[in-house]
Amino acid sequence: MDKQREFVLRTIEERGVKFIRLWFTDVVGTLKMVAVAPAEVEGAFHEGVGIDGSSIEGFTRAFEADVLAHPDPTTFQILPWRGEVDPTARMFCDITTPDGEPAAADPRHVLKRQLAGAADLGFTFYTHPEIEFYLLKSSSYGENGPEPVDKAGYFDNVPGGTAHDFRRRAVRMLEDLGISVEFSHHEAGPGQNEIDLRYADALTTADNIMTFRTVVKEVAIEQGVYATFMPKPLAGFPGSGMHTHLSLFEGDTNAFFDQGQKYQLSKIGRSFVAGLLKHAPEITAVTNQFVNSYKRLWGGHEAPSYVTWGHNNRSALVRVPLYKPGKGQSARVEYRGMDSATNPYLAFSLLLAAGLKGIREEYVLPPEAEDTVWELTPGERRALGYEELPASLDRALALMEDSELVAETLGEQVFNYVLLNKRRDWEEYRAQVTPYELQSNLEIL
Repeated sequence: MDKQREFVLRTIEERGVKFIRLWFTDVVGTLKMVAVAPAEVEGAFHEGVGIDGSSIEGFTRAFEADVLAHPDPTTFQILPWRGEVDPTARMFCDITTPDGEPAAADPRHVLKRQLAGAADLGFTFYTHPEIEFYLLKSSSYGENGPEPVDKAGYFDNVPGGTAHDFRRRAVRMLEDLGISVEFSHHEAGPGQNEIDLRYADALTTADNIMTFRTVVKEVAIEQGVYATFMPKPLAGFPGSGMHTHLSLFEGDTNAFFDQGQKYQLSKIGRSFVAGLLKHAPEITAVTNQFVNSYKRLWGGHEAPSYVTWGHNNRSALVRVPLYKPGKGQSARVEYRGMDSATNPYLAFSLLLAAGLKGIREEYVLPPEAEDTVWELTPGERRALGYEELPASLDRALALMEDSELVAETLGEQVFNYVLLNKRRDWEEYRAQVTPYELQSNLEIL
């Protein structure tokens, strides 16, 4: 037995852990779990835990239901909100078929497969998400819609306010789980907050995002409020995005850094950005997977609607920041299109696939956007060649359906499931923010 497994078993015994939650994620990005007793953990490491995959969104069909959840011992953490009475821990799982093959529809495997392809090229993929969400007084709403917990704005300090206490508690809980937080602050919308996680490899970040959502929900319950990651819960106010900083490393060297290039962005970095831009429309059905997502993308308030890049230009889809000039390890690009409700495993897989294709095929980066893109007229944007992101989920799915890159990255089963499932969502909700859409999104996101 390897040392990490030994550590887990020893910790369970020494800390008196009574329940171990095995976590995994469905294709939509909803966290699932099965709890096992301490006596079952060693067997789970060796043989996995059998679950019915046909009952999980997008996993398997009824005639191939049996799958196994294999806990990853490197993800073991004791859950701080469970307290000291009957302590509970969690581990993320990889899903396999009974013959030991990775389950085709396991989002964690989709990302691991893409990361392996990057490793074959000599790259390690790092990500740093800025996660936005709203705090509401409850999940129900009246004639005026959902009611936020405050009326504060961007970077506002609200002494004694709910959001201030909430962020402090959430950050402490994340740190207790081994998830490092870089920043936290009030965002622009009333009741809207942002917590930024530190850089980590993409698989660790995706696991951390799933944990983050759970922590935020748990702290909200503890404090008597409601947290939602719905992309656009309040008309007339900003939506909740997940701006994510991306970088590739070759060993200990940041492949995006070149001191002699404009904005210190290397040829590899420029081709990676070009790949993001070229393939952004066709991956949007995954990075922005809900009907409501397009209220955010096309609702103003700094959400990117056009396929552009720029230096320190917050109206662009991809931004090349320069926070620490001359410091190579800090070179990165920022993708600003994703919702905070995306499935991070699938979204990171597609961002990486798009960027790597740009590198392999030496895509040429188009001219940068030097103006505020939203303030240009439609004619000016057309003259500059700025392509639009899809304006609806229906359009995004049509672009995705014709995409070889998305089909190859996700695999046939996930690709087909996303198309069918999201088309059903579109037919049910259409393009309007109806009370049914609003309530159902608030309840699940």
